[in-house]
Order: sequence, then C-alpha cells, then structure tokens
Amino acid sequence: MTRKHSSRSVLSAEQQAEADLIYERIRGAFDAEARRLAELMASKETRQIFGETEYQIRDRVHALGAEVLAATAEERVKKGGLSGS
Repeated sequence: MTRKHSSRSVLSAEQQAEADLIYERIRGAFDAEARRLAELMASKETRQIFGETEYQIRDRVHALGAEVLAATAEERVKKGGLSGS
C-alpha cells in the first residue's frame, strides 16, 4: 500500500541551495503536521481510520503541498522573480 519515490533528482549546486532554503522554511510545518496527524490517528478506533478520517488526512497533506508551493514562490521572488524555467 505504501508507495516509495526512491528516485531523487540530481541537482546543480544552485538548485541544491534553493532546495535547502525551501526545506528549512517548510520543515517546521511538516513536523508540526506530522504530530497532529499522529494524534488524529491515535484518537480513532480502527473502524474510523478510513472514510471521514481519510479525507481529513488528505486535506491536511494537500495543505502541506500548498505550503511547499508558497515557500518556493517566495524564495524565487526573493531571487528576482518567477519567470524562467
């Protein structure tokens, strides 16, 4: 059931520096959300882990993805804009 994304991108030094900046900006949000998700799951009976709880988890994960996009956009604006590749 678990999907692993084992292939990592080969990044240039500039890309790795940007990845490090983005990671530093989002890691706190991810750690805090991981704790909230663990607490949510621990609070549920086995019969409750799918259905409504599943949608709550998906919504929270999508919100984390939005934070990644926002952090990336902000870092790129700092560097002079969003245009380019």
